[in-house]
Amino acid sequence: MTSETLQTYRVWDRTTRLFHWINFLSILVLIAVGLVIYNAKAFGLSSGGKVFAKELHVYAGYVFAINLFWRLIWGFIGGAYARFGRILPFGKGYGADLKAYRSGEKTAWLGHNPMGRLAVTALLLLLTIQAVTGLVLAGTDIYFPPFGGMIAEWVAAEGVDPATLVPYAREMLDPAAYKDMREFRGPFIETHEIVFFVLAGMIVLHIAAVVWSDIRHGGGIISAMFTGRKAFSEKPADAPEDD
Repeated sequence: MTSETLQTYRVWDRTTRLFHWINFLSILVLIAVGLVIYNAKAFGLSSGGKVFAKELHVYAGYVFAINLFWRLIWGFIGGAYARFGRILPFGKGYGADLKAYRSGEKTAWLGHNPMGRLAVTALLLLLTIQAVTGLVLAGTDIYFPPFGGMIAEWVAAEGVDPATLVPYAREMLDPAAYKDMREFRGPFIETHEIVFFVLAGMIVLHIAAVVWSDIRHGGGIISAMFTGRKAFSEKPADAPEDD
């Protein structure tokens, strides 16, 4: 294949590309700091060190959650290939497209290929679960928004101003209320930890699949997240009719 035979197509708009790289960087920070928190005892972190790590994790989590929220909105109003109709594995003809892709009949796709749409859906679901559980835990751990105020009012001891609560200050807490809060917190932390490791595995598979698809079918998937354009020697299956 030579460069003269390639036709380039605009695919990913600027907002989609920006989301991708903010998401990538924020997840890297979240994974790194999350592993430190998860292994706090092994690292010998003091209470102050653990609070600092959790605060850093939460701030990165805010960036991640806001970015994800905007991407979900962009799925309704964004460019043609950024919309949910092109990235979720539903809709008329999806089954036939999946069959054609797996058989090798249709391998060139401007947007996500049919298998990629399955992976993207799984990733978006996992990312959303992680964002929601993380925002709840930010309130239960260090009393950060959006739920920290409510949690502080729940667990503050009588006569203690909830706004003055600091993490790990047990003398400021009502023991019974704190115990109830920890039970409430349990399913959220368990889900957050499980999804953390599932996501880490999915990200590795995602990167491997992108590299494999780029080598096997071409298109410049990786470079397209910088330039917004893909290049093919044949007309992609999902290209507009007038291209």
